[in-house]
Amino acid sequence: MTFTLARRGFGLALAAGLLTSVSAGAVLAQEYTEDNPLKVAFVVHGTLGDKSFLDSAAEGLNRAAEELPVTVNIVEAGLERSRWQPALADVTDGDYDVVIAGTWEMLGFMTDLAPDYPEKQFILFDDTPDYTAGDYSNIMGIQYQVSDAAYLAGYAAASISETGEIGQILGVEGHTILEFVYGFEQGALAADPDVDLVRAVAGDFTDPARGKELALAQFAQGTDIVFPIAGGTGIGALQAARDEGKLAIGVDSDQATIFADTDQAQADVIFTSVEKKIGDSLYTALEQTIEGTATYGETLLLGLADGAVGISKNAQYEAIVPEDVRAEIEEIEQQIIAGDIEVDSAM
Repeated sequence: MTFTLARRGFGLALAAGLLTSVSAGAVLAQEYTEDNPLKVAFVVHGTLGDKSFLDSAAEGLNRAAEELPVTVNIVEAGLERSRWQPALADVTDGDYDVVIAGTWEMLGFMTDLAPDYPEKQFILFDDTPDYTAGDYSNIMGIQYQVSDAAYLAGYAAASISETGEIGQILGVEGHTILEFVYGFEQGALAADPDVDLVRAVAGDFTDPARGKELALAQFAQGTDIVFPIAGGTGIGALQAARDEGKLAIGVDSDQATIFADTDQAQADVIFTSVEKKIGDSLYTALEQTIEGTATYGETLLLGLADGAVGISKNAQYEAIVPEDVRAEIEEIEQQIIAGDIEVDSAM
């Protein structure tokens, strides 16, 4: 079902004109088979194990390797930034057809390399090049209008908060993080104009101890719900919510479901997650590359209507969010898709 939504989402994006393009075109199809697979490398600027953003990307690529004529090599470049560019350069120079990396932190490295390798394709998820600044016709940028989904989570949070104070923990204040914040705060204020929204910036995506410290400080000040938008740092904030008997909102993936197998107590405090379905979008991008329908040199901007973002409506959501609030959220979701509610965006 997830794959169907993602595939349909790309089609909707194309049909709705949500693409911006410069000198772009479909990559000519080759005959990819089990004996002649599409060779893909994914450079992780950090390590896997965040149970959200990077893990979602890896899951989608591993699924592609299982279901499509694709081989995938995942290279974890580590936490030292000085290793990221050499790692990307190494795989670009290797025997791969498609090179994948994510976020603004890898954008400059990719745009430096791609023009020198016109025979290869590049996918940058969660950011996009300025296509007017150079010949990036072999780069596909994928962005997610996650503010749409964050609006729904903010509405739910403000509707169930008992203290009227909600905390947010940001990894950094970059535009892809603020994309969550703008929608979340707008939705919370729509539910309760008097809600108190507190922000803290960790300055890091890989420091769970810092995330826990910031969340504990927010709880001590009266917040009863925390929304960490901070990758691995956010895991510490989720732990703080579990330990203090508070509630939390997951990010990027359905984090309650991820934790359920190993830590049910942790899963039970995550009443929803704002999902950015990176794995699905990468799976579809590779499938379309194989089919010869993928367009490089363009930005794909995907949102609620495309099935590329959303909130988790799982057992925790059903148990913690009252039925009347869930009904309101369903109606609001349709209003956003129809354009009747305009959500603030950092894009």
